[in-house]
Amino acid sequence: MPKEIIIYSKPGCGECLFTKKFLERSQVAFTERNVMENAEWLAEVKALGFHSLPVVAVDGQEPFHGYQPERLEQLVS
Repeated sequence: MPKEIIIYSKPGCGECLFTKKFLERSQVAFTERNVMENAEWLAEVKALGFHSLPVVAVDGQEPFHGYQPERLEQLVS
């Protein structure tokens, strides 16, 4: 069963865009949560201990933030 991937992002965030494009090019499904549209999603990011975006949360794994191609590569392999 594929793991659920959630990308917390906001408009105008370059690293958010790079992260989403990487997964799209790799044909990996993900759910985007724009923290500017929903205060609950922003609260989730803060509860995870992050203050910058993007935050990538994957079932069963430690979440990480920023554009990290090496971590993303592990998700798609």
